[in-house]
Amino acid sequence: MSVHQWTLQDAKNKFSAVVNAAEQGNAQVVTRRGVPTAVVVSMDLFKRLQQFEQANTPTFIDHLLDIPQEDNVFEKIPFAARDIDFGETD
Repeated sequence: MSVHQWTLQDAKNKFSAVVNAAEQGNAQVVTRRGVPTAVVVSMDLFKRLQQFEQANTPTFIDHLLDIPQEDNVFEKIPFAARDIDFGETD
């Protein structure tokens, strides 16, 4: 996949060319003041990237299952409990 860079002004002026190149499978990088700022890609590539992200994003259940089950895995932090006065109890 070839990548072409456009200044923001050129991309605005030639937006049809930017989109056409992206449709052909060539990512189009848009720069602002020489800094890459955005990328225009085909809808097909965008959908594949979304599917990849969804397939590789861990769920809450995955996080829970990743908690170590062995004892002494977590460091125990010593602390002193304080006395709390709830007033008189009957």
